[in-house]
Amino acid sequence: MEQLQNLNPIIQMLVVMTVFSLLPFVFCSMTSFLRFVVVFSMLKTAMGTQQVPPAIVIIGLSIILTFFTMGGTFQKMYEMGSVPYQKNQDIVMALNEGSKPLKEFMLKQTRESDLEFFVELAHKTKPKSPDDLSIWEIAPAYIISELKTSFEISFVIFVPFIILDLVVANILLALGMFMLSPTIISMPFKLLIFIAVDGWALIVQGLVSSYN
Repeated sequence: MEQLQNLNPIIQMLVVMTVFSLLPFVFCSMTSFLRFVVVFSMLKTAMGTQQVPPAIVIIGLSIILTFFTMGGTFQKMYEMGSVPYQKNQDIVMALNEGSKPLKEFMLKQTRESDLEFFVELAHKTKPKSPDDLSIWEIAPAYIISELKTSFEISFVIFVPFIILDLVVANILLALGMFMLSPTIISMPFKLLIFIAVDGWALIVQGLVSSYN
């Protein structure tokens, strides 16, 4: 990073433009968006509603909740990155300082075992503090941790729907209705139970609270 700071301002600008092209990847993989979109997609699969809600709705809801849960982090990133830029117009330093709140957020959600694996690959000696870690060492550990957490939450969501499918399948089997798909019969009951317990509110509140 220090070598980049000594580059010509024009080259620095090219580097920054390259970094900006990675913003969609950063937003999808290094924020709470990852957990939201995985859980909501799994929920749709568990309910058996293949096209409802549409993918654009799930993505839109995940984006809104991401800004809601990470609004403070994004504000800190802007404040910390704008200071060095306003002082000396150093874009590289601004990016370095602005990424620190994001690193802090990811560290809070990352399991130590995942982080330790990537740290050992990148460093011969153990870093003395989290400040010595770069965002590219924390990011893969964060993604793995988020995927595991998302699948754990999805498993808990899946279980009631699977039990309902089994109950309906056994009832149809007892009635001798072998040709009737249990999924078609159980779907209205899934929707009814999900609405009765206010499922969307429970899941959204639980996911948002998991980041506090």
